[in-house]
Amino acid sequence: MHNTLAMSQDHPTFGNGKICYLEIPSRDALESADFYEKVLGWHIRKRGDGEISFDDSVMEVSGTWRTDRKPVSGLGLLVHFMVVDIGATMALVEVNGGKIVQPVDVEAPEITARFTDPSGNLFGLYQHGG
Repeated sequence: MHNTLAMSQDHPTFGNGKICYLEIPSRDALESADFYEKVLGWHIRKRGDGEISFDDSVMEVSGTWRTDRKPVSGLGLLVHFMVVDIGATMALVEVNGGKIVQPVDVEAPEITARFTDPSGNLFGLYQHGG
């Protein structure tokens, strides 16, 4: 776990309606922090109350892991994380305790895949361009 870089006055971007905070169910906050740091490059930190939290890799979205909630593994609301190289990210998911549950579909209009994290939460990956 490492401390985040000091946020500049440009980040995060403030605006009405912007998604800014995620509460992700977790069986173990340290395990989740390690997974998301290695797979997506999130900045891990401790909040003032001592709980483990994160800032995404571009310092726009922050959040925490909630051990008092059950993972969401069913398809409903689906959050996708933007990545530069979906193939490399899928490999990182698997070597760090996650599972690819829907690989990239070459016929799809967008480059996406789905994975579950070590706690079993379902998320999507999205690669811009192609």
